[in-house]
Formats: sequence, structure tokens, C-alpha cells
Amino acid sequence: MIGRLRGTLIEKLPPQILIEIGGIGYEVQMPMSCIYELPNIGEEAIIYTHFVVREDAQLLYGFNTVSERALFREVIKANGVGPKMGLAILSGMTANQFVSCVEKEDISTLIKLPGVGKKTAERLVVEMKDRLKGWGAGDLFTPATDAAPIDSAPAIAQNAQEEAISALLALGYKPPQASKAVSQVAKAGMSSEELIREALKSMV
Repeated sequence: MIGRLRGTLIEKLPPQILIEIGGIGYEVQMPMSCIYELPNIGEEAIIYTHFVVREDAQLLYGFNTVSERALFREVIKANGVGPKMGLAILSGMTANQFVSCVEKEDISTLIKLPGVGKKTAERLVVEMKDRLKGWGAGDLFTPATDAAPIDSAPAIAQNAQEEAISALLALGYKPPQASKAVSQVAKAGMSSEELIREALKSMV
């Protein structure tokens, strides 16, 4: 079981990052809410991981805090919710927002997340409300911070939009939905991480 990684951040390809440790690069899937908080490329990062073994793959899911990882593990215990949907849920909203939705039984907000229909949202509330009691108290999760540094070059701006759309597709959004969301929030100089963050906000 791989539970923690500490190394140099090599790539950010949302929702995946690459972290190098001792000459070995580890691909890690992370919620966008966690990717926003990562250090810059080339700097040291510490990631708490959840290791999944399938017949066709071995996957690492990463988080900035132990509490975020613990919440992810609670989410994927819900009937019909796997790691991919868990990743999408915690990308569409912060951990604190998700806990709040469950506590308030806010089905209307949960169904805006990719892959989450009314039945799944109701199941999440029913199965998780008791388990998450007290999770909303205090600052258990990574706080939001300002967006990544801006680069306003036209070519980079276009690449940023393409990367943002690709990230939304990987999270389960449909191509027209992803493209529309990115185009609606795009402004000159926005990075891919900013675009993803604002696009996700616009769809929740």
C-alpha cells in the first residue's frame, strides 16, 4: 500500500499530476480542488495517496491532506460510487462544500456534478449523513487560495483552454458541456487551472 509520496512535482495535466521520487515518476489522479493547492512545477510536494488495484491497472489517487483522503474513502464506500466518480465529486466542489451538501441534504446541488443523478445524490445523502457528522466543524480540509500565475500569450491561452476542456472531459463532462463552460468563463491571461476552477463553479 502506497500511502504518501514526497518528491518533485514534474507535470500538472489535470486531473493528473506526475511526481518524481528517486528517479521514478508516479502518475497520480487528484481532484481539481487539490491540484489548485499544489506548489509550482519543480518544487517539492507531499501527497497523501489512496492506492487502487484493478485487473488492468494500478492507480494512485492523491490529496493534500489526510482529511481529504479520508473523505474520498468515505465517498467511494457509497453504493454505486467508484474512485472515478469520487474524483469528479471532489473536483466539482471542495471537500467542505460536499460535507455541507450532505449535511443539508442539498440534492439539487449534488446532481449538478458529472455522473451524479438524483438517485445517486439521494444515496450519498442517506449513506453518508451519519458518517460525516462533525466533519464540517473547523478547517479539516485544504483552504481555497488564489489562482495560479497568469501567462497572457495568445498561444498559451489557447493551450490553456484546450487543457481545461480535456480536464473536464476526464472528469466525466460531455464535450459540448465542457467546451461551453470553458468558453463562457475564459478571459485573457487565464491559466488552465483558473479556467477549470471557474468552469466547474459555473456548472455547480
